Amino acid sequence: MKNNNEQNIADEILSEYEQLSAERSNFENQWKEIAERVIPAQRDMFDSKGTKTEQGRKKSEFLFDSTAAIALNRYTAILDSLLTPRNQTWHRIEASDPYLNKSREVMLWFEEVNRLLFKYRYSPKANFASQNQQNYASLGAYGSGCMFVDKLIDPTEKGLRYRNIHLGEIYFVENHQGIVDKAIRHFPMTVRQALQKWGDKCPDRIKNSTRLEETFFFLHCVKPRHDKDPYRVDYKGMDFQSHYICTEGKKLVGEGGYTTFPYAISRYEQHSGEVYGRSPAMSVLPAIKTLNEEKKTLLKQGHRAVDPVLLVHDDGVIDGFDLAPGAVNYGGVSSEGRPMVHTLPTGNVAVGKDMMDDERVVINDAFLITIFQILTETPAMSATEVLERTKEKGILLAPTIGRQQSEYLGPMIEREIDVLVEQRLLPPMPQVLKEAGGEFQIVYDSPLSRAQRAEEAAGLMRTVETALNVVNVTQNPEPLDFFDWDTIIPEVAKIQGVPVRWMKSMDSVMAVRQSRAEQAQQQTMIQAAPGAAAMMKAGNAIVSGK
Repeated sequence: MKNNNEQNIADEILSEYEQLSAERSNFENQWKEIAERVIPAQRDMFDSKGTKTEQGRKKSEFLFDSTAAIALNRYTAILDSLLTPRNQTWHRIEASDPYLNKSREVMLWFEEVNRLLFKYRYSPKANFASQNQQNYASLGAYGSGCMFVDKLIDPTEKGLRYRNIHLGEIYFVENHQGIVDKAIRHFPMTVRQALQKWGDKCPDRIKNSTRLEETFFFLHCVKPRHDKDPYRVDYKGMDFQSHYICTEGKKLVGEGGYTTFPYAISRYEQHSGEVYGRSPAMSVLPAIKTLNEEKKTLLKQGHRAVDPVLLVHDDGVIDGFDLAPGAVNYGGVSSEGRPMVHTLPTGNVAVGKDMMDDERVVINDAFLITIFQILTETPAMSATEVLERTKEKGILLAPTIGRQQSEYLGPMIEREIDVLVEQRLLPPMPQVLKEAGGEFQIVYDSPLSRAQRAEEAAGLMRTVETALNVVNVTQNPEPLDFFDWDTIIPEVAKIQGVPVRWMKSMDSVMAVRQSRAEQAQQQTMIQAAPGAAAMMKAGNAIVSGK
């Protein structure tokens, strides 16, 4: 019965894979065109189903202009600097209940969890930075990206491990709410790798193979578990089921589960009725193709201009025409000095360059490069102008890049926390937070998020400046009474990304104020003491005179 059930699972997953593979053929045709012109090294990745990709082969022989490839590299750098800058803390975690965020114990616990997340995420063995860069490149080129997040398998340490899954390997499905909750990955593994992972569960052909680097293909299917048993602590009680199938012999080689979806999948733009995203490269694919052909034509024109085609009379007077430097060619001119040899007109090379520049502007605009040239081209702007330009930049980028926070980074962070909890790498949760269910929310502190929230702080400063001007004119400090500084300062600190541990608690602030008030009262008494003594002396004199 067990063997029959395993075979049914393998057959069902293989059938689902074949169906998903057939349904996205239109997308794959576009991805191949983009790969040929933007990422030539990946142009065969969508054709390697069941065959080993030939490594090291030259694949850029049909690429004449590198504008799109360079723009994609800059695009990945832009996304990385805006969303996940590795030298900054680009998100924080806080309780979903605002009341709990007033507890210093809860805030410090979330800050420590956040610190540990960044520690394990950017650990050298986690490999997040490089894989994240590849994910952004996939977004820019193909419109969809996929990051697999799992625990680090290492005998010496625990932690996280990241792997960007190329779009040619991953197939995914949405649930009724438009959330990706099912994925099938088709990928190759060598005999040595398969034996390391599954051992005796591998098919006989793999176990008996004498070529350890021979390649076989596998399927990894993750989808919601509908028969979840909440009373079980093994994978049967987890929210997602996981199966590994070897396509050789259609054999189930691995079964397990996940409490959170391990594939963080994002789309750059998504059109109605489509599961896969659309990319900047798709939007300007006509411009990329046109620029490539224009460059090819311009190269021909330039070659002719530098090494021109000669036009001569058909009487053969210069059959032995010598083009070597310093050569003397008799008969090249008539007795009247008229040239007997002319060059073939090559067209207007300058016009060709102008046409190419027009296409380059379109491509760079689609990859967000022109937006970032605003600040570099006008370095003499005032602080107010920089603020306004930054705000405009945030407005332009928010609709598309903001999607990555909700669809990619949010699920990835939840998965990271789940993996760290499983390995017991997070500190014990405060009791008050545990009683509230431990619910949390992610607040993004990336440069893009701060640029969007900076308007709040900038609006405050403009209002304060106006109030100060009124105070200076009227000599009446009452306009400043409208500002609740006890609320403003902590909120501005959050906007500016100030760590909680750098800020005093409200109890500490109140203690400082009380101490300051006592000191002021003592100082007042000291200053008033001489006058009081004089008054007492005068009073005593009056009494004595009586």
